[in-house]
Amino acid sequence: MSILNSTLAALQQGQNNVPNLSWSNVAVASSFILVNGIISMSLGLKLEKSLLTSSIRCIVQLTIMGKILESIFNAKNPILVMLMTFALIFLSSCETVYNKSDWSFSRMFPSVLLSTAFSTIFIGVLGTRYAMNQQQFWLPELFIPTIGLLLGITAGAMAVGLSTCLTKVGQQAEQIETYLSFGASRWEAGRAVAIEAIRLAMLPSINSMSVIGLITIPGAMTGQILGGAPIMNAVRYQQIVTFMVSATTSLGVLSVVFFCIHHMIDTKHRLRPERVHKYKANLFRDIKFLFVSVWNELFGKKDQERKRGPDENTPLINH
Repeated sequence: MSILNSTLAALQQGQNNVPNLSWSNVAVASSFILVNGIISMSLGLKLEKSLLTSSIRCIVQLTIMGKILESIFNAKNPILVMLMTFALIFLSSCETVYNKSDWSFSRMFPSVLLSTAFSTIFIGVLGTRYAMNQQQFWLPELFIPTIGLLLGITAGAMAVGLSTCLTKVGQQAEQIETYLSFGASRWEAGRAVAIEAIRLAMLPSINSMSVIGLITIPGAMTGQILGGAPIMNAVRYQQIVTFMVSATTSLGVLSVVFFCIHHMIDTKHRLRPERVHKYKANLFRDIKFLFVSVWNELFGKKDQERKRGPDENTPLINH
């Protein structure tokens, strides 16, 4: 019996145990945010605006998601499930690039988007189909929450990997250039930076596995127990999701660090620190850059090269 079928059967039996919550309950809980506000004001942390904005976003975003999920769950349409999945991946990539990263480069958003999509969909489909033994892996009751859990951890890990990689490249610029000057390839020169970035990004997920069930009761397991699912079934679901999160994090971080090194050290094996910018990335500029790049690759690359003339890779002296 698959995890989904046993969980749904338990939920139907245990619906009476689920608390019936109203907006008044949410209003009571929102008063707890005042604790954070008082601490921020007392210590001069200047977090009041961020706290208010985040609280409003939490209420609005979850409400909208709830309305959308109700429609998708009732429709049980695989196309709608995939559209919802890609929307979550897109929003997660935006969060990683535009809210969690202090440094940016021109192709950062496409790199993060591709890395997030590959790691999440690959592990999500395999885990739901085989680890959870669900023939129709796309069923929204199981697939969408699982994808959401994977994205929640992977986005933070990728942000750590990117930040570490870009920072270390700046700090170790002389060392990297020395390696390159002695004939090392860009992967050989950037290997130490990549290893450190990947290691730091993967540590939180590894540490969480060591304390799960001993110190903390994870969210997925808690949600299923509150919904009336059998405890051991919730335990097994959490174990499966935890291993899926670890694999997704590893693939996503590895991919995004690869793109980062690929961008920072060009095909001529030269370090390009000018490609990194301190200012925040711009979503509309990145989307425009993505479409222009695809268009040029498909239709206008040769014509554009003829108009542009020689570039930095063109030899100064023709033999």
